[in-house]
Amino acid sequence: MAAKKAVAKPNVSTEELKTYYRDMLLIRRFEEKAGQLYGMGLIGGFCHLYIGQEAVVVGLEAVAEEGDKRITSYRDHGHMLACGMDANGVMAELTGREGGYSKGKGGSMHMFSKEKHFYGGHGIVGAQVPLGAGLAFADKYLDNGRVTFTYFGDGAANQGQVYETFNMAALWSLPVVFVIENNQYAMGTAQARSTSTEDIHTRGKPFGIPGEAVDGMDVLAVKAAGAKAVAHCRSGKGPYILEIKTYRYRGHSMSDPAKYRTREEVQKMRDERDPIENVRIMLVEGGHASEDDLKAIDKQIKEIVNASAEFAKTSPEPALDELWTDIYA
Repeated sequence: MAAKKAVAKPNVSTEELKTYYRDMLLIRRFEEKAGQLYGMGLIGGFCHLYIGQEAVVVGLEAVAEEGDKRITSYRDHGHMLACGMDANGVMAELTGREGGYSKGKGGSMHMFSKEKHFYGGHGIVGAQVPLGAGLAFADKYLDNGRVTFTYFGDGAANQGQVYETFNMAALWSLPVVFVIENNQYAMGTAQARSTSTEDIHTRGKPFGIPGEAVDGMDVLAVKAAGAKAVAHCRSGKGPYILEIKTYRYRGHSMSDPAKYRTREEVQKMRDERDPIENVRIMLVEGGHASEDDLKAIDKQIKEIVNASAEFAKTSPEPALDELWTDIYA
């Protein structure tokens, strides 16, 4: 089945479209490579891939400004790459090497970049939500005009600390965008079976927090909604909720056979709604780029990803005394 034909949207430059295409493709190719390295035993522990959800973080990073912060859960490699973290450092961290962002000690779920204002990667479901509000509280206190993007999933949206955080964020008018990455499945449980309401973004209403649902397979729709949310937060009106409806193609983690859904369901989404293919069609049909142009971008991305894998393989493992650095006692 052919991908659904995309219609070029107005007010989007050729360079913008190419940037979104390149950024989403980098995430996709990086995650494919990470999956390969996991299969080879070079990545240990857990590994949650972002394949299918690329438009969410690329669309939101398109409206972020220097100094804005981001915090997320364990499906986080896409967020790292989208905010400008180096692929070499990310891949080295995944493989537990010294050249990684957390010196090989954080792995997939727990790497940080102070320079890029990326505050994790958190393994406890929903734990990052109050931390995101804390980051936003600091910005409010400093009156610096910054916004925090706090990402969590449809499963985490049922956790109690999320609603405690909604209350405090509304009470203090914190500049935080709560981003619900609704990929339809909380681990192996469909949203309809785990969530009492069809729309999760409406759960902010009792706290006076506005929210909206967004097509998370359309990077331009995500960017437009993100611009609205960010403007709301920067103007001092408090938090905003974006429920971005997306879809992950792979299992919850690398160890998940995903038997809770059919192959046909996944294939239909790939064929008809793929976020990267959507932009590719927009570029070609709109005369923004030729097939050869896009092949050149793909080649460049593959070179970056392959280089990151080589860097990770050749980077040494952390020295034993590294166990005693960056700890409280």
